[in-house]
Amino acid sequence: MLELDDVLAAEDRIADVARRTPLDYSHTFSAMTGAEVHTKMEMFQRTGSFKIRGAANRIRTLSEADREAGVVTASAGNHAQGVALAASRSDVDATVVMPETAPISKVKATRSYGANVVLHGVDYDEAQARAHEIEEAEGRTYVHAFDDEDVMAGQGTLGLEVVDALPEVDTVVVPIGGGGLISGVATAVKERSPDTRVIGVQAEGASSVADSLQKGNPQALDAVDTIADGIAVRKVGEHTFPVIRERVDDVVTVSDDEIATAVVYLLERGKTLVEAGGAVGLAALLEGKFVYEEDEVVVPVLSGGNIDLNLLTTVVMRGLVDQGRYVKLRTVLKDRPGSLQALLDILAEERANIYAIQHDRTNRDVAMNAAEVELDLETRGEEHVADLLDRLEGAGYDVELLV
Repeated sequence: MLELDDVLAAEDRIADVARRTPLDYSHTFSAMTGAEVHTKMEMFQRTGSFKIRGAANRIRTLSEADREAGVVTASAGNHAQGVALAASRSDVDATVVMPETAPISKVKATRSYGANVVLHGVDYDEAQARAHEIEEAEGRTYVHAFDDEDVMAGQGTLGLEVVDALPEVDTVVVPIGGGGLISGVATAVKERSPDTRVIGVQAEGASSVADSLQKGNPQALDAVDTIADGIAVRKVGEHTFPVIRERVDDVVTVSDDEIATAVVYLLERGKTLVEAGGAVGLAALLEGKFVYEEDEVVVPVLSGGNIDLNLLTTVVMRGLVDQGRYVKLRTVLKDRPGSLQALLDILAEERANIYAIQHDRTNRDVAMNAAEVELDLETRGEEHVADLLDRLEGAGYDVELLV
């Protein structure tokens, strides 16, 4: 099993490739939770994610013959970029197979780091199958995204940095996809600071670890469904699972709405862009998914910042809805002059800002002498929404809250 010496060796190997990312004390999140919160800012890592740590360590353990043959991997995101840059910094040729549906921004970034990008298949599984074909045909070494002890050791260097910078840390909260990051971090933290807890966090729609822990071996999900694409993994790794079982204190899950709220808080209060998968640790802390003491020193690992801008729009909107700062209402008005204005006057008095409005006289589900109105509103929180609904219903409107 992975040991501290493996992580220490990785730290030396990748020192010239991976940055030591900062810990940032957050007054905001400390006040919100009652803990002493320091975020590990891994989105400031090269390529915008922790993945370069493990990729660099794996590539630097290759034999000379394997270096000459090059490496290959499959990924739709952070691992692709990590392998591309790590290989380039070690003068190793890299081929990265990405699904044809991969965001163009991530394809361009991977190419810019020096990899040969092959677009193949509609999803990760088809891309991975093609990568293994290339591995066999060209004699390349396949660099797994998480289920490899050299990769795990490289990711563990993040844990060394946390304990070195903050020896008094009580709890480290780490995202889990396939388990490469948390297995490495737990190995480093538990050896350096045995009393420090390591808490793992998965998205509810990709939570394979809890079932695996209960049954005693890695279990595969039939499908994953989450906005946290960076940790949307169907099965925990064969190598990572025993480490998680032995060294991780607890594993919890968070919903997509809770993740979106954390992303919005990081943007608005922390002035920091973090991808959905990278924000799950903070989401778990904010939502009280695990027990902690007042003033406990807690480090949520913000594992990456490479969020697709189209997805960011959706995530931000979900977060605003969850906070009661954006709502969509439907009601029915009498189809006569002044009816719409009367409704708008109430909204103005309640200081609800209209983002969009749709007025429909042709809907067959309403009476001939009525019109349906849908309103998208910017609001100021859950209490404001409740007051607004009370005011509208008190004025005789039958209001349906759509989101």
